[in-house]
Amino acid sequence: MRRLVITGLIVTVAMLGIVYFQQHFVQEDRQKPVTTVFSNSGQAIKQTKQKSQNDAIFLYQLIGKDVENVKKLLGEPKRVDMSEYDYDWWIYNEPLSRYCQIGIEAGKVVSVFVMGNEVDIRPFKLGQSRAEIEAITDIKDKIEFEVDQNFYRFELTADELETTPLVQLKNNVWAQIFIDKFSDTLSSVRFIDSKTLVKLRPFELVYRGELLSANEIEMEKLKQIEAGEAMQILDMTNIIRERNGLDYVNWDEETAIVAFNHSKEMFEKEYFSHRSPIEGGLSDRLIKGGVMFKVAGENIAARYVDAISAVEGWQNSEGHRMTLLNKEFTHLGVGVYEKYYTQNFYQAW
Repeated sequence: MRRLVITGLIVTVAMLGIVYFQQHFVQEDRQKPVTTVFSNSGQAIKQTKQKSQNDAIFLYQLIGKDVENVKKLLGEPKRVDMSEYDYDWWIYNEPLSRYCQIGIEAGKVVSVFVMGNEVDIRPFKLGQSRAEIEAITDIKDKIEFEVDQNFYRFELTADELETTPLVQLKNNVWAQIFIDKFSDTLSSVRFIDSKTLVKLRPFELVYRGELLSANEIEMEKLKQIEAGEAMQILDMTNIIRERNGLDYVNWDEETAIVAFNHSKEMFEKEYFSHRSPIEGGLSDRLIKGGVMFKVAGENIAARYVDAISAVEGWQNSEGHRMTLLNKEFTHLGVGVYEKYYTQNFYQAW
């Protein structure tokens, strides 16, 4: 069975946390071959009687549109980050209150992620309660659909239903809803088309026919993807801190190198821990990296599908959330390597 294991650790210089996600594959016998895929990590929106009083495009309606529609609505992106799933993220992060990422593949929008509180994401609204979400959606633990005559079924665990349910807005448009379980409110939303959803595989997937998968990535491009994810994690961390009345943390490149080296070592040495068998604990690693600090903290995660899922996972784990929301921290460095994620926070002298 798929497992999410979370542990916490408190040391003299930091509050530390661990998120780990294991992945494996099984075969399920049916009349026709059906395969179940475990990946890390309501189907139909209920009809509302009221219509919008204007013709403004809702952000999810960008799915399937070309880039000119994006530019008309949002302007030019502040930067473009590659992803592992055949699309590029157009990043809109100024100001963070309007933060969103637009996934562009072959000139078309295939995904939209929103975390900025001032972005219109009707029929949803960031900060709305789970009860309000349930009033307009039909949340289910099994979701079936077809893409090019291939059958797919996502099966959500009880925890996923609580924190990341998936609902269908219209044909070929889905919404993965990220709920902050501590406040029981909507934290962010990922809108996505069916093909890209299958490639992403955020939940356990049963399929019959062809399993759509993203193209293989060259190592040099993977480095660029991981560098982009590190910056996304910085932005999302600061959004969460701002929501909770805290100051932003500033990017620190020396700390980012320490964090990257830890992610890389965990992958290469096949372990998952805050303590490196080679470099020691967090304080040892930061000191060796030339980082001077009063207090430091670390969050690590592995096997999440992307930076979005990793950050939302940290936010919904008490120990990691405490690290994200530690008012003492002033700086952050993030390192991503082969789906191992490390956040190193510290308070400067």
